[in-house]
Amino acid sequence: MTGRILLGSLGVALMGFGAVLLSGLRDPLSVLVWLAGGIVLHDAVLAPLVLGAGLLLASLPARRTVRGALIVACSLTLVALPPLLRPGRRGNASVLPLDYPRNWLLALTAVAVVTAGLVLARRPGRRRPGRRAPIGPPVERGADRTG
Repeated sequence: MTGRILLGSLGVALMGFGAVLLSGLRDPLSVLVWLAGGIVLHDAVLAPLVLGAGLLLASLPARRTVRGALIVACSLTLVALPPLLRPGRRGNASVLPLDYPRNWLLALTAVAVVTAGLVLARRPGRRRPGRRAPIGPPVERGADRTG
């Protein structure tokens, strides 16, 4: 309970700090438009895409692993969007000095490779090394073995 109160107090303090920062803006309407755009983008685009992907993945045997990979890939894409959407050369080469599209694709490739490895490693019917198949009839747990 103390942790909740502490986190709630921290959240209220951060909201107050944000309000102080917003009060110093010349054009707070642009911030409200940006926030409303984020809500519309989430509700009209992102949420239906996530629900559709969940429905499509429901029949896959490795759906949890694939869902996790999609969450990571989408998070990487959201973080990479600002430098990806800045076309052309910049006047100051030190502002965005890296090849962001290539690095983004490399990160997505790494996510895909790790996901494929996990899916293949967890395939049903794949035996773990060092384990032998049981010999004889199966024994129920907790049953009296003396007969």
